[in-house]
Amino acid sequence: MANISSLGIGSGVLTSELVDQLVQAERAPTENRLAQKTERTQALISAYGTLRSAVTELRLPMRQLSAPDNLKAFSATSSNEDVAVSVDSSKANRGTYSVDVTSLASAQALASRDVFADRDKTSVGQGTMTLSVGDNTTNIVIDSSNDTLQGLANAINDSDAGVSAGVIDTGSGFQLVLSADETGTANAVSISVSGDSAGTDTDAQGLSRFAFNTSMDAGAGLNETIAASDAVMSINGVEVTRSTNSFENVIDGLTFDLTATGTSTVKVEQDLGAVADRVQGFVEKFNGLQETIDALAGFNAESGSGSLLTGDSVIRGIQNQLRQVLTRVVPGLEDASVRSLADVGITTNFETGSLEFDREEFMAQLKANPDDVTALFAEQGRATDSQVEFVRSGVNTEPGTYDINVTQAATQGTLAGNAAATFPVTIDGTNDEFSLLVNGDTSVNLQLTQQTYNSAQDLVDEIQAQLNSNNALNASDGSVQVSLGAGDELVFSSSTYGSESSVTLSSAESAATFGLDAATSTDGLDVAGTIDGRTAEGEGQTLFLGENSGAASGLQVLSLIHI
Repeated sequence: MANISSLGIGSGVLTSELVDQLVQAERAPTENRLAQKTERTQALISAYGTLRSAVTELRLPMRQLSAPDNLKAFSATSSNEDVAVSVDSSKANRGTYSVDVTSLASAQALASRDVFADRDKTSVGQGTMTLSVGDNTTNIVIDSSNDTLQGLANAINDSDAGVSAGVIDTGSGFQLVLSADETGTANAVSISVSGDSAGTDTDAQGLSRFAFNTSMDAGAGLNETIAASDAVMSINGVEVTRSTNSFENVIDGLTFDLTATGTSTVKVEQDLGAVADRVQGFVEKFNGLQETIDALAGFNAESGSGSLLTGDSVIRGIQNQLRQVLTRVVPGLEDASVRSLADVGITTNFETGSLEFDREEFMAQLKANPDDVTALFAEQGRATDSQVEFVRSGVNTEPGTYDINVTQAATQGTLAGNAAATFPVTIDGTNDEFSLLVNGDTSVNLQLTQQTYNSAQDLVDEIQAQLNSNNALNASDGSVQVSLGAGDELVFSSSTYGSESSVTLSSAESAATFGLDAATSTDGLDVAGTIDGRTAEGEGQTLFLGENSGAASGLQVLSLIHI
């Protein structure tokens, strides 16, 4: 009998392994295409990443050169190493100054007159010691827990009163020494005692031995070994006083650090080399970007093959923008001595596409035409009126000429006395202190020198000296000027402008002494006006347009118009 078998699934010919092979064969071309696309995509991502890094590297030096202040670097020299000077180029200007330092600031130092046989056992007396340093007053209790010389020193140090204390072994006994933490007469120390367990609060017994004030009898209390003093120097004949040996905000952009008395000539000059260094950095980063572009998008004429990004639209866009930057005449400089990068020694090597930098030519042009060179790199505006200064433009500001109309000049906050003081006027412990609040957030406590003032100008000079050396005011980067009004009344003016500028009287021991018992405080006003016919916003002396304000959007100017 013959057997007949069908060739089907059961035959064993179309096995699962064979099916897998057939499916793989069908899928292979698609997978290969996908793999190739993935590989190319990854290569493109890597190439664009490399390009972006090179562009980012160029962005920093370009950003530096786009700020006008970075093209106006200044350096300062001093003929005397004891009068060091540093420069903030964003604020400084050229100048030569004769400096005469007549006094350095010093911190007050005190020492006990009595010499103690022991620092840890001998009683010094109990009671309450009150330390006054500048505007701060601190009470320190001396009791059985700290009634020794060392205990007294530790209590003072732990109080954060602005005074440091120590015990010195003289070889024949121990003495207490004190020193103010800060220099200047405004940080002079006075010490009073109450509840002295040994005698009165003012004798030379017990805790009273450690009292100190300028009115104490000779030989009583602590001995002043170093008097508190302010630093005093004259700049071109104008005397300036500070509580420290660092003078800031005396001349815009300059800081003087004093280490000894003496004279010096300080010269502030434009640092051409520093600016050239910034331009050199730009050229180097530009050439680095060009090399990156050549590697990613170059074409080999010999082999007839291109690179991964040859013909890429992104690359073409970058190259076109760079070409415009290098070759265009800057709008507004068409008739200037410097119109393009080539005019300041930055030229293109047409064989390589890289930039070449003539450093000497650049510095010569910067010295001869500083404004034009600045306008070449940085956003720059020029006003026809000397009372208006360009500050900055916005990202949407279009090159052009815009009318500026100031309808309200910015003003300073003032405090005006209601009457003139009657002279001569004697300042003593009953009327030597008063306080001001400046710009709403700076408390200024003044203590005038106790003496008789024979004229209004003498009093003004004393008040101004105290204002100039006030620590709180100096720390705020602000200042207050005092002058005489039409009726010889005192007038205090904040150095800042605008609605946040103000001077008010916080307190006074005897306001009538100064004609301030009914004083009038007037807040400052922000500048107001129009730019390109549009109502602008004002902040202090700055007039500006917000975004979406036409062609002049983002434009800011500084109004120097004063009432």
